[in-house]
Amino acid sequence: MCGRFSLTVNEAELNERFLLSGGIEPYEARYNCAPTQMLAVISNADRRKISYFFWGLIPSWAKDMKIGAKMINAKAETILEKASFRKAFSCRRCLVPATSFFEWKQDKVKTPHVIKLFGGEIFSLAGIWEEWKSPAGVLVNSFSIITTEANKAMKPLHHRMPVILSKQDENIWISDSSQGELMKLLQPCPDEWLEIYPVSGLVNSPRNDVPEVLLPAEIE
Repeated sequence: MCGRFSLTVNEAELNERFLLSGGIEPYEARYNCAPTQMLAVISNADRRKISYFFWGLIPSWAKDMKIGAKMINAKAETILEKASFRKAFSCRRCLVPATSFFEWKQDKVKTPHVIKLFGGEIFSLAGIWEEWKSPAGVLVNSFSIITTEANKAMKPLHHRMPVILSKQDENIWISDSSQGELMKLLQPCPDEWLEIYPVSGLVNSPRNDVPEVLLPAEIE
């Protein structure tokens, strides 16, 4: 599962990393991105700009936006079977840029952990997106993050993890690639990519969109 993530770089760093020409709206760093928020993505419809989509995929046939809150993730193993995700996987894919994501370990209490790449590099989560028109005619673009089975580094926290794309695979993901090529990308990343440490309960509330949510628990 992936229910929270961060994107803490500035706009210049983001543009340089993904060879972007800028965004269509003002960009700001985010420390505690949560479902149902409008968040930065790079879609296959405009690969050189940051777009802002609603986190929680809303199928084109949905009657209202509420269903999106239940569709923040799409399982790689069943993505071709689910009517809500199948068309988006074929036609509408996106990169979800991040600098870390969060997972909660269930012991006697739930303890949040940060997961990021060693070195703190920007990375991409594999996403799919959809267009939905409200009864009032308002067009809403929304996205879901694809998850896969956890690697060994993640298994102590959770049995699933988001698909983290390598730099060379990012272009394949948002290009006109074959279904076979795309499915090969939906694998857990290598264990050695990840740095994991516990953080405080500040991250539990989306209102706490502050740098302190990333501090190691023993420091905080």
